[in-house]
Amino acid sequence: MAEPAAGTGRSARPLDDVDRRILDELVRDGRTSVRTLAERIHISRTNAYARVERLLRDGVITGFRAQVAPEAAGLGTSAYIALKIEQNTWREVSAELARVRYIEHAALLGGDHDVLALVRAPDNATLRDVVLGRVQSIAGVLSTRTWLVFEEFDGERSPWE
Repeated sequence: MAEPAAGTGRSARPLDDVDRRILDELVRDGRTSVRTLAERIHISRTNAYARVERLLRDGVITGFRAQVAPEAAGLGTSAYIALKIEQNTWREVSAELARVRYIEHAALLGGDHDVLALVRAPDNATLRDVVLGRVQSIAGVLSTRTWLVFEEFDGERSPWE
């Protein structure tokens, strides 16, 4: 019998305390070596390596990447764009949004708006072009609403601790 594909309702293996501590450490510093990880959470290197491999294989850890400060990288204007879209166009709209430069993240919502996208652009003129020139021209997009971000922060607590 074939395994169900990811995202098809298959229940994920529950994370234990050690798994959560591993995730907490890797979220804080994805470059942490397995040796250091094992030392910090007081398990063997073999156990740490096996658990990280399992978390990768199970799709709990989806990758490792650098965290970039947008302003320091030249993206000084951030905004959230809420979209209303035609019913049953999410697949097409999301495929187009994924190709729009400066959109960092997009999510399908339930509520007054259908989609929320985070845009990080060099300046207001580029943001205007993203919203008015690219996003509003996507087939299926009925309307947009834009909120400028003045300041942002990450929470102080990890959900894995």
